[in-house]
Amino acid sequence: MSSPATTSTLVQHVTVLLAEAVQSLTIRPTGTYVDGTFGRGGHSRKILQCLGATGRLIALDRDAAAVNAAAQLTDPRFEIVRAHFSSLRDVLAERQIAHVDGVLLDLGVSSPQIDEAARGFSFRFDGPLDMRMDVDHGEPASAWLARAEMDDIARVIREYGEERFARQIAQSIVNARTISPIQTTRQLAQIVASAVRTREPGQDPATRTFQALRIHLNRELEEVAEVLPQALEALNTGGRLVVISFHSLEDRVVKQFMRAQSTPPEIPRGMAVRESDRPSPRLHLIGRTIRPSAAEISANPRSRSAVMRVAERTAA
Repeated sequence: MSSPATTSTLVQHVTVLLAEAVQSLTIRPTGTYVDGTFGRGGHSRKILQCLGATGRLIALDRDAAAVNAAAQLTDPRFEIVRAHFSSLRDVLAERQIAHVDGVLLDLGVSSPQIDEAARGFSFRFDGPLDMRMDVDHGEPASAWLARAEMDDIARVIREYGEERFARQIAQSIVNARTISPIQTTRQLAQIVASAVRTREPGQDPATRTFQALRIHLNRELEEVAEVLPQALEALNTGGRLVVISFHSLEDRVVKQFMRAQSTPPEIPRGMAVRESDRPSPRLHLIGRTIRPSAAEISANPRSRSAVMRVAERTAA
């Protein structure tokens, strides 16, 4: 396992599906757009290149480090807001913005968060067991693992990590914490490794557990479920919703939402309705899912799991 000192040699954050995402927004030079996950600003900078003098971009991020990075963008058309993207409705209302022309969501954890040992997201570096995207709010992983019941730990690891050894891992965590508090990523990784009997080739035993805890502590799936209806309501007719997911659980939420909103409402059985009077769906799916090219995956292996879905607001 690497030490924190090695983090300076790691690959820097590379924006995934940069050109494809911004192109899918079909940006109007005078439009107003939302980058719901600023990260390190790759998508935002590309959007600004496409906007005209009267265009506007509102970016959100709950991570103070991301907001600090955004301070380098002094473009008057740009504003950064420190907020969860599930606060989209309130952020727009505070700025008296009724509708926008596109919303981009690049879900998951960013490379700077993973590669900074002090954030506690990765089992590859020994650091405090934190895992919060917003370090000023919420409960660090170490505190949650210290108080949670074994059944709750097992449920989180099973549901969010899709880990078949969830119960054994939870039992090992409970046993270990009676001896010594679990306060570092290395401690947790070693506990998990002792409980996982087999693992897919090339995958660390701790991968699924760390993912599960991160998703749970940051309410990642709940955040996605809350922001999607808000984005739909905010979009002008013809506005685009572009979402990039990095694991199957969050992609499932996006897929189900877009599918439901792009399907015409059911007509009660026995009710005669002309086709022209049939209610229209509120979203229209644009193309098929988009994945990184072989060249992008080769240049940035972390992009390999990315899936992008695009939908357009109808006049319904």
